[in-house]
Order: sequence, then C-alpha cells, then structure tokens
Amino acid sequence: MALRRLLIDSLSVLAADASVQTAWLDEHEVAVDEIALDFDHAFRMANRLVEHDQISGSAAAELREIDVLLAGMSGHEQADRWTRDALVSDAGWSQARQLAHQVLIELTGGWEHPLPSIQAIR
Repeated sequence: MALRRLLIDSLSVLAADASVQTAWLDEHEVAVDEIALDFDHAFRMANRLVEHDQISGSAAAELREIDVLLAGMSGHEQADRWTRDALVSDAGWSQARQLAHQVLIELTGGWEHPLPSIQAIR
C-alpha cells in the first residue's frame, strides 16, 4: 500500500543518523523542518493504516509519541532546534530517532532503509 510506503520512507529519514539526515537535506536542497513535515504527512494517514491492518495499534501509538515530541519542539521560541547543528546535538532529535527506529523495527524488521528521493516544488 502506498500509504504504508510513505510512512516507512518518512520514518527512514527520521531514524537516520544526523550526518545522513544532513546529507539528505543537502541533496534535496530542503530545510530541517522537511523531516518533520514528511513525517506529519504520513502520520495523518496512520488511522487509515490501522483500519486496513497495515500497521498495529501499538505502532500507531508510537507514531503519536513522535508527533507529540516534534510538536513540542515547534514554535518561534524553539527555532534553534530546527537547524542542522541541532540534528546532531538536540535531545529531542535523538529521542525522535530512537522512536522512529522502534517503529521501523516493528513494521519492517529493521530500522535502516534507503532514504527516499523527494522533489521539492519551489
């Protein structure tokens, strides 16, 4: 199912090491927030994936944890958390990676996947 692939792709980027994330951002010429935006698009489909038995309820709960974490990192007062340096040093990004690892392992049996190619519309 395409929605499941979208979710796995977004989690693959979120779970990647900071250096891999930075290289992916550079390759696609996008900002750090693209990592969260891609996850958000996929997360919005989670209930549908549960309804179609494409993911479990426990995976959906872990996805909600990631969503809450990323939302808690947002806002003008936290803009410094959305930099390339923050990908390396921020505890929130580290926790998001760990949660994404867990979900990917549940969904696919492993957490390392090729990062998707995206096309940013400018």
